[in-house]
Amino acid sequence: MDEGFEKERFVTFKLKSSVARKFRRFCKHYGKSQSLSLLDMILFFETNEISPSERFGETITSLKFQMKKRFNALIAIIKSIEKQQTEPTAFLIKRLFEVSAQQEKEDQIEFKPQELITENEELEYYQKQYKDSQKHYQNLKSDTQLMLEKLKYVRNNFGVGYYRLNLSKEDIERIKNNIDHVHYNNRAENW
Repeated sequence: MDEGFEKERFVTFKLKSSVARKFRRFCKHYGKSQSLSLLDMILFFETNEISPSERFGETITSLKFQMKKRFNALIAIIKSIEKQQTEPTAFLIKRLFEVSAQQEKEDQIEFKPQELITENEELEYYQKQYKDSQKHYQNLKSDTQLMLEKLKYVRNNFGVGYYRLNLSKEDIERIKNNIDHVHYNNRAENW
């Protein structure tokens, strides 16, 4: 008995005998009753919105065969790319690294042994550097002090007041010469 249809009665259809035999063989093959097999067929056609008279063109086995051929073609393309592009490129890169490694070995700089100096010489060197930096600091301090002395506040009647620096041209040139690496001494050519 079919589950869910126990209380329903049977109705007969008029079918040609050859069609009825085919249908019974089909139902036996799939192990379902004739009612459930027919119901499954109807549901299949309704849910997929297709007509029983329509042909799909190709069977599933032929589609599998076509897919297998396409996959084989894809694998052949990938192998071809690997042989023609990837392997030569990898070989060239490997060769390039080998050449650059050889050049690095050839270009290595040999350091000469450093001349040793005594503690007194080292001490004199650092004392001299300290004195030079102190002298530079004192010059900078005196120039700053001169600039601050020459600075005068000017009160503006109509706006904010400002400071005016009253230095002579000689004082400005002397300050310029005392300062190392000033940007206005290194102007670009197109200014």
